[in-house]
Amino acid sequence: MNRDPRPAVGIVSAGVYVPEPIMTAADLAARSGIAEWVIREKFGIVQKHVPGPDDHTNQMAIRAAQDCLARCDIPAQEIDLVLCTTEEWKEYLLWTAGIKLAYEIGATRAWAIDVQLRCGATIAALKMARDMMIADPEIHTVLIAGGYRNGDLIDYRNHRTTFMFNLAAGGGALLLRKGWPRNHVLGAHLMTDGYMSEHVIVPASGTRQWPTDAARAAGLCSLDLVAPDAMRERLNAVSMDNWLHCIDEALRKSGRTRRDIGYLNVLHMKRSAHLDLLQRLGLTEEQSVYLSDYGHIGQQDAMFSIVEGLKQGRLRDGDLMVIVAAGIGYTWGAACVQWGNAADKMAWSVERGAWSVEREA
Repeated sequence: MNRDPRPAVGIVSAGVYVPEPIMTAADLAARSGIAEWVIREKFGIVQKHVPGPDDHTNQMAIRAAQDCLARCDIPAQEIDLVLCTTEEWKEYLLWTAGIKLAYEIGATRAWAIDVQLRCGATIAALKMARDMMIADPEIHTVLIAGGYRNGDLIDYRNHRTTFMFNLAAGGGALLLRKGWPRNHVLGAHLMTDGYMSEHVIVPASGTRQWPTDAARAAGLCSLDLVAPDAMRERLNAVSMDNWLHCIDEALRKSGRTRRDIGYLNVLHMKRSAHLDLLQRLGLTEEQSVYLSDYGHIGQQDAMFSIVEGLKQGRLRDGDLMVIVAAGIGYTWGAACVQWGNAADKMAWSVERGAWSVEREA
């Protein structure tokens, strides 16, 4: 296996937070008028978490970050940088949420910046964190954390937005460290297609159209697919190919191939698309976690897949984890993480036809 001369960057821990309230498939069916079996079987939603009265967007990021830090022995005071992926729908407009996040968890040495790429933000932040730690000798420890509750902006009577009915609420966090011996972040690749940048918007939400009472009454203050035919045509033509391209490029940059993938960390999407992606990569359902009991918590899905993958024994030492996401706008991305101890080495077993871990003495 090729050795990268640059310093390794590893994931120390992952943390999550979900609110207690849930919306079940039956609840969603009642609100949307869509049959419950369609919600469960096609949309892939058994239930999803929705915010309670105190579950503000960045506050959920803070709780996830605290959970992340509680799972390791690294104090917040050692964090050098906070990359905050809290969504723009948050406590206040024009507010740098990362500054509040760093302050509340006690990251007194850290500076902070907000990172936005919709549901692709975690992959972008992983790439930024790794590249910055390699380039800057003074950045050793980085926290990626964010909260998400864009489901507030869904009107379930608007069936143009059924592909966003899975939007849920929660927070996720990752702690990364330079020189960490486990869970090394390898290559990443992202791409965007600006043709669709204004196809999914909240029409009355900015300087083009102010969110007035009249706009609200007209239903213009919710997320909407304003160019349905154009986006469907474009997505059908390019989406899966772009996902696979990002995966292949991330693998190439990591010195790996599709045959090396052990675990697919993928955001929540309709069940048929999830199964199609697994099939195209030659993976089984046991090599991923389908987040049907959580819903889609945006860019935080990656953290939930790690936590649930470990809990269910699907993400194991020696696995090459590929994190895959896409975001409205439109963006696609993938990142590779070699899970486990750096002292473990991968060996190809001809008899088993698979990679295995050989632990050095």
